[in-house]
Amino acid sequence: MSAPPPSPGRPSRRAWLAGGGLAAVAAGLGAWVGWRRLEPVAAADDAVTLLLSQSLPDAAGQPLALARFTGRPLVVNFWATWCPPCVEEMPELSALHAELAPKGLGMIGIGIDSAAKIADFSAKNPVSYPLVVAGMGGSELARRFGNPSGALPFTVLVNREGQIAHRLLGRVDIGRLKSMADALTG
Repeated sequence: MSAPPPSPGRPSRRAWLAGGGLAAVAAGLGAWVGWRRLEPVAAADDAVTLLLSQSLPDAAGQPLALARFTGRPLVVNFWATWCPPCVEEMPELSALHAELAPKGLGMIGIGIDSAAKIADFSAKNPVSYPLVVAGMGGSELARRFGNPSGALPFTVLVNREGQIAHRLLGRVDIGRLKSMADALTG
C-alpha cells in the first residue's frame, strides 16, 4: 500500500528534507562568509609608525606619547567598555603585563569609547598597563592594523623592530598570547 499523497498546502517529507538541507548549506555558507569578513587582512605598512607617532589622552585625561614604546616589544589591545569579551580579558592582560613588564614588554589598551566612559571604567577596574582614549579614531587605527570590520577585541603584538608579529581577533587565549609575548621579550 502506498503512502497517502500530502494534503494540499502541506509539503511532503521529501520537500522538508530538501529544504532543511538547503537551509543547512546556506547557514554554513553564511557563517563562512561572516568569518572571512572578520578575519584580519594585511596591515598597512605604516600602522606601527602611525601608532607610535600619536599622543593620546590616558584614562585620567593626561596626554600619553606612544613613542615611549618605540624599540620595545608591545601588546596593543583595542577594546571598548561596552564590549563584554574586551572587559573579560582585561584582568588576564593586566596579569600578563605585570609578569612580563620586567622583561621589557610594553602594553597599551586603546579604548574605542568616550573619555568619560573610559575614565569611569578605569576607576572601577584598574589594570597594570595604560588605557588611552582613541574614540572612533581608534577604529580607523585598528583597520590600519588589518581589522577591516573594526571587531573587538583586537590585539596586536609588535616586535622590538617595530614590525607586526601577530594579530589576534576576538577574546585572547591568554596562554597563547603569553607564548607569543615571551618569544618577543626573550
